[in-house]
Amino acid sequence: MIKLLLILLIGLACESAGVVMLKKGITRIGDLQAVSLSEIVRVVKTGVTSPAILGGVFFEALFFLCLLILMGRSDISFLWPLTGLSFVFATFAAIIFLQEQVSAVRWVGVALIVIGAGFISYSEHAKPGRVAAPAAAEGAPLSRP
Repeated sequence: MIKLLLILLIGLACESAGVVMLKKGITRIGDLQAVSLSEIVRVVKTGVTSPAILGGVFFEALFFLCLLILMGRSDISFLWPLTGLSFVFATFAAIIFLQEQVSAVRWVGVALIVIGAGFISYSEHAKPGRVAAPAAAEGAPLSRP
């Protein structure tokens, strides 16, 4: 389980780095001035050449790769709620790299996410061991018609 949590933490760090880079990139590009084809083309053209946007997409892809690895090795009911910790990572990243101010109410939300993740992690640790399926009897068909 330690390996799974390590992969999850690496993935969450990549996800937070991606979010920060995407935010910096889109801030540099600026808002859509109007909903028009020319304005959308301007934003897309600027976005695909922006190092911050490309870096953000890269880190989000690494996060996705970590998720795929974790999905193959753990229960979704365990894994998916723990990805909620990305909100915690992103909050700290926003404070450190974007100089955002976080209100007391948001900190309460962050604390609740951490508490929920703790319950989920404990439930996985406390889960009784799985029993392997019995081997098929020799000569018996492996599947029913």
